[in-house]
Amino acid sequence: MIKGSLCFDDVLLVPRYSKINSRKEVDLTTEMSGLKFRLPEISSPMDTVTESEMAKEMLLRGGLGIIHRYNTPEEQSSIALDLRESLEEQSSASVNKIAAAVGAGKDLIPRSELLVNSGVRILCIDVAHGHHALVESAIKTLKDRFANRVTVIAGNVATPEGYSDLSEWGADAVRIGIGGGSICSTRIQTGHGVPTFQSVLDCRDVPGAAIIADGGIKNSGDMVKAIAAGADMVMVGSLLAGTDETPGESFHDSDGNTFKVYRGMASIEAQVAWRGKARSLEGVSTTVPCKGSVRRILLDLEQNIKSGFSYSGARSISEFQSLARFIRQTSSGLGESKTHILFK
Repeated sequence: MIKGSLCFDDVLLVPRYSKINSRKEVDLTTEMSGLKFRLPEISSPMDTVTESEMAKEMLLRGGLGIIHRYNTPEEQSSIALDLRESLEEQSSASVNKIAAAVGAGKDLIPRSELLVNSGVRILCIDVAHGHHALVESAIKTLKDRFANRVTVIAGNVATPEGYSDLSEWGADAVRIGIGGGSICSTRIQTGHGVPTFQSVLDCRDVPGAAIIADGGIKNSGDMVKAIAAGADMVMVGSLLAGTDETPGESFHDSDGNTFKVYRGMASIEAQVAWRGKARSLEGVSTTVPCKGSVRRILLDLEQNIKSGFSYSGARSISEFQSLARFIRQTSSGLGESKTHILFK
């Protein structure tokens, strides 16, 4: 028998009795290997999303930004060093949360050494298929080499078996989700993947590392659903793309509208820019309208997530996960859920 699966749009949370009078009563604090975050959001390690400016804003807001790895080790460590000098002036408490991505290949050790020496304390093993022998080796290498000096995030995986294995190999947090990103074509090109909501739901009762829901998250409602399903944090890319703090220059079209590039790291454009050639085609490149400062977006997301918690009468993530109740909705229900007056 073929098992069914659910996406974020397939479910809704049932409103419950609440005594919460203000969003200020809701605490979104979460934890990853002893590190506390006031905001359960992570900006994706993509070359059109996270370098020093984005990572700084995420940290100052209470979340996490992971500096992408699609450059030389020297360039990446320089970005991390700039971020560290900037944070020391504004938020010394955030200095021990500087994060950067690494691969699982031959430059793992030299890149990681440079990053740690530049002040990075969170290393994210950033590969498409994380349930892999190379990732097992990479996790163990980082743990053996740096011990308690670094927190290790690994992924991506889509199954309880993958989540359990990465946790047992030593990962402190695991990215859950394969093929759900808005610029990802993995499921189309390879036929593999599991809806991110279903993956998180499947993994939540398995003992292991912190869970990071990654992929398919289109709005704050999806974030709320991901946390209710069992995620400790959520990773986003498209929601932050086009903001002032993302890397890359803005440009204008013939009508004067302003845009920025947003691309998947497995797109032809990203691979050619990074290593001079494309080895696979599991992503696309596009443009998105410029959105202004990321601070406003992060504030809106935070307030909406807190509102989501209040609808279940929850003041914390743990309380929310214990109270949350899901129901399935049909395609007609999804249509009703949207501001459908616009489509009359």
